[in-house]
Amino acid sequence: MPFDSIKQISDAEAKAEQIREDAIAKGKEAMAAAVESGNKAMEDARAKAAAELKELQEKADAKAKTQMEELSSTLENRKAALRARADDRFDKAVELVVERIVKS
Repeated sequence: MPFDSIKQISDAEAKAEQIREDAIAKGKEAMAAAVESGNKAMEDARAKAAAELKELQEKADAKAKTQMEELSSTLENRKAALRARADDRFDKAVELVVERIVKS
């Protein structure tokens, strides 16, 4: 009977050791899965941020282009108005000079 008791204790210790090793292995697997999941989440967040940044840059570029075109149009209109006034004043100045020359 003492041999049976020793055998039972030995078997129980072996079973406990196996349970401990299994728990350690499962813990390592869970840790690896968590790390992999975390890395995937970070990579997904980076990709999402890059896509959002690209979209924001495209919107900003489009808005800047629209504003530039509006400003260019406004400046062209002002330039045309100033040129018309200058041409009108030039014609009046020529008439004035010709009139003074004729009167002298």
